[in-house]
Amino acid sequence: MAQSTPIVTADELDVPRDKRPRHIAVIMDGNGRWAQRQGLPRIEGHRRGVASVRRVTEECARLGIAQLTLYCLSSENWKRPQQELAFLMDLLEQYMVEERTTIQRERILVEVIGHREGIPPSTLREIDKTIAMSKLNTKMRLCLAINYGARAELVDAMRRIAEDVRSKRLDPQDIGEENIREALYTAGMADPDLLIRTAGELRVSNFLLWQISYAEIWVTPRCWPDFEIGDLHQAIRDYSERQRRFGGLDQ
Repeated sequence: MAQSTPIVTADELDVPRDKRPRHIAVIMDGNGRWAQRQGLPRIEGHRRGVASVRRVTEECARLGIAQLTLYCLSSENWKRPQQELAFLMDLLEQYMVEERTTIQRERILVEVIGHREGIPPSTLREIDKTIAMSKLNTKMRLCLAINYGARAELVDAMRRIAEDVRSKRLDPQDIGEENIREALYTAGMADPDLLIRTAGELRVSNFLLWQISYAEIWVTPRCWPDFEIGDLHQAIRDYSERQRRFGGLDQ
């Protein structure tokens, strides 16, 4: 667990590129708590959180991070009040429209993982437009987990593999990790190197359970709306100092 440091400027990250994570995943937690501490409605925390998404995305692109994956809406979040969910859908739709200029300027490839069921048609249309518009971009991949749950992802993966076995395209004895990896929503993506969680919670909340098996975890007490570039830099610094053994011994 790491504490956030005071805000620093973008040019102060002194970590060589080969020591930086290639793929950062973020559990963006604490929007509602931030708002309540400010005496504001919960939806204002979500609105403020979009600004954090913008600055973290732009900074990751600037730093040469190959992929940023953001946990935007879990499949369990549908239990929240309808008014809050409607606001989140409107905010997501607005983000997809307003960020297109930045996405193209920074050459960001946008992808979405999760179930489409339950997301309003107008929001899905704007999501699909942004994905199509950005498909030739190559500087950084931005993966948004929307209506996503890792257990549901694994169930879907097992169904795909079972269908391959039933149709005799795959022998059960030949099933290995690669078959599972290719059946996941994240097929073709590298696993996260660094998992960041805000708001001090020490759990992974059904997020990328297969993919984060060897990710380095970094937790900050800051709520997501307060997450600044300096916090991102500190997470990368701490990551660069860790020894990733992947089950082996120190060299």
